[in-house]
Amino acid sequence: MSTVPPYVLQALLSSVDAGQISCAQALGSEIYVGCTNGSLLRYTLQVGPDSPESYTLSSRQNFPSGKPIDELVLIPCLSRALILSDRQIHIYTIPSLDPLPNAKPIRNVETFAVDHQHLLRPPPSPNEPPARLLPVDFCVIKRTAIAMFSISEERLTYFKEVPFQPGAQLARRIGRYLCVADTENYNVVDLQNAQMFPLLPVNQAGGATPVKPFISVVSEAEFLILSWTGESTIGIFITGDGDPVRGTLTFPSHPLSVCLDYPNVTALLPDGSIEIHDVETQSIVQVIPPPENEQPPGERVGVVSSTGGYLVPSQEQSDKLRKTKVRLTGAF
Repeated sequence: MSTVPPYVLQALLSSVDAGQISCAQALGSEIYVGCTNGSLLRYTLQVGPDSPESYTLSSRQNFPSGKPIDELVLIPCLSRALILSDRQIHIYTIPSLDPLPNAKPIRNVETFAVDHQHLLRPPPSPNEPPARLLPVDFCVIKRTAIAMFSISEERLTYFKEVPFQPGAQLARRIGRYLCVADTENYNVVDLQNAQMFPLLPVNQAGGATPVKPFISVVSEAEFLILSWTGESTIGIFITGDGDPVRGTLTFPSHPLSVCLDYPNVTALLPDGSIEIHDVETQSIVQVIPPPENEQPPGERVGVVSSTGGYLVPSQEQSDKLRKTKVRLTGAF
């Protein structure tokens, strides 16, 4: 009896009407795609009586600079999107992709991190009376400081800055804790007490070749960080206080991309294969081999999870369904 794997690959967009994809996120029946030529695309799942369900381009925003869109974060509870391009954060209303009035771009940005707990707030229900929505907090890491912001329905609010060392590359936030990777180390910053302490080198093997850092939020008090040892990459689970928890993940090479869709950690490896590890057991639960018909190998460029998941067109979904035997337990 075979075990049902946690994932099946499914094409949602066969191509995009712009440059190469640099980032993507989904919300409900829509997929938002950032491209290397500065285009921001919105695709909507169309349902028609005489045609199969499919995603079609609904709107487009082109950034004047033509620089790549580096990061795209959707805030469902406020219907907002934060877009990082050319070291500037732009704020848009979704799904229309209209710029937020009276909100100038935030400049000189190295990276940024929205409070993950706030990202999990659901969108307002159309069946409930309108209520004032809570603001969403995020940090902007600049060259020598961490700037604290809050965004609401009406405005963007700046609070304060905390001194920080240069070289930030990636950040993720849970409440008062900010996990930041610079060119050498992973660090945890206690935003409430303005304290920072290093955790682990991004590259334990040394050498001049840069190693890409990865940080994922596991829960309301836990991060996952990846470190290259010279022979393999290890994934370590840590709390906001920097204490290790659980066991350790091991990857045969340093991933090109990593995402967490609890309880699974998905990693795209340099050979184009995809490894899925279980957070609870730290074991490998699935390996998706490299694409057979793509040249050169490793054509897959990234993996990305979305808080609400991705809607699969019904026809494509049914094509993937198949019968499988399962073990039944208990008395009937």
